[in-house]
Amino acid sequence: MKPIIFSTPMVQAILDGRKTQTRRVIKDKDITNWFDIDVDGKPIAYIDQETGDSYPPTHRAKYQPGDILWVRETWAARCDECDSNQGTGYRDATCAYGDCNRYVYKADDNGCPGGKWRPSTHMPREAARLFLEVKNVQVEMLQDITEHNARLEGCIDSHDKICDGKFDDVTEFYLTAKDAFIELWDSINAKRGYPFESNPWVWVITFERVGGTA
Repeated sequence: MKPIIFSTPMVQAILDGRKTQTRRVIKDKDITNWFDIDVDGKPIAYIDQETGDSYPPTHRAKYQPGDILWVRETWAARCDECDSNQGTGYRDATCAYGDCNRYVYKADDNGCPGGKWRPSTHMPREAARLFLEVKNVQVEMLQDITEHNARLEGCIDSHDKICDGKFDDVTEFYLTAKDAFIELWDSINAKRGYPFESNPWVWVITFERVGGTA
């Protein structure tokens, strides 16, 4: 079982059943030298430069089909007793919330006890509530994303927003789901040096929710 981090909006999209795909940057700067590229620009193999051996282009992907992932998200402990013992596997007998409600999650928008959310990077395995099975992994360039796949990323278009009545803020308006994806991608990755316009190679990970609480 492997951890994977999602932002709060993307956790909400998973909970809503809208998100079944995620893209992660392939950070190897020489990746095109390791891929055998077809005439249409798609990688057809990964070549080990030392041995010359050929593998599927997804050979080096961190996540592989069949892997079960536990989602790291922004979280908090419900009470001081739980907070002081988190990570130890010990539940204090004085905890008023019992075993089932030890943690709260920002994606639920229910407020934070103590007013301090903990970052997803610090979330222990025992606090995980969402589990995903990897169904497929592909390699593509970021700008190759289609409108359909932008929707699988959890993004919605202007028609969805009209139906939901979400036009209170003009920044909420996106003509297409792909527009929304570009905005989302840049909000997370531009500061890391991978804006949409740079068109990096990405792992395209398709998954299915297999467990967890709503």
